[in-house]
Amino acid sequence: MVRMIDLTRTIEYDMPVFEQRIRPTLIPWARLDIHGYDLELMFMSTHTGTHMDAPSHFSRGMSIDEIPLHVLVSNAVLAEVKKGEKEYIHREDLARRLEHYNLKGKSIVISTGWEQRWKSPNYLNDSPGLSRDAAEYLVEKGVILVGIDTANIDHPDDKEFTVHRVLLPNNVPIVENLCNLEAINGSGNDSGSEGRRRRRRGGEFRLIVSPLKIRGCTGSPVRAIALID
Repeated sequence: MVRMIDLTRTIEYDMPVFEQRIRPTLIPWARLDIHGYDLELMFMSTHTGTHMDAPSHFSRGMSIDEIPLHVLVSNAVLAEVKKGEKEYIHREDLARRLEHYNLKGKSIVISTGWEQRWKSPNYLNDSPGLSRDAAEYLVEKGVILVGIDTANIDHPDDKEFTVHRVLLPNNVPIVENLCNLEAINGSGNDSGSEGRRRRRRGGEFRLIVSPLKIRGCTGSPVRAIALID
């Protein structure tokens, strides 16, 4: 039986967003009792919640509607790299956890544990982030997508967005604000024999990331799902 895990944050008005003046807002437009149907308009950044950064976000690369399907539905590996406030994730952190995998053509999802800080005052601005050498390592290994459980894959003190500028021009989209990553390898409350079997097998799974197909956009909210045999 295939186990499905939702890795997606629910979009709501009071969720953490960098653009404080662009909070996700639903505007009632049609009413069932008046028009015969309900309908609302949606106002928010294309980089709200669990979302994908297309290469065009920081380069002349593909926009969100041009992301190939093999990137959106891929084999993935979970890299558990537990880090605290404003710590860097370095090349050696990733290499130590991924050395036994052939990463070419696969997606990498990085679990820092920061998802537990969701809606805390420092969730947006004090998270761990990747270093340049970590991003370069992923490109060298032929990774096709990188996801993480923080709002920004870059270190919060890096105002140059170095990791974005390494991954995106190399056509490696980024997915931020993932959640429920501990459930992928059964490391949450799954402590029985089945949970132990999953942990022994490692963090390989099938990843589906489904952005809206909006022409020319630099990103989109996504529904991210892990499929585990």
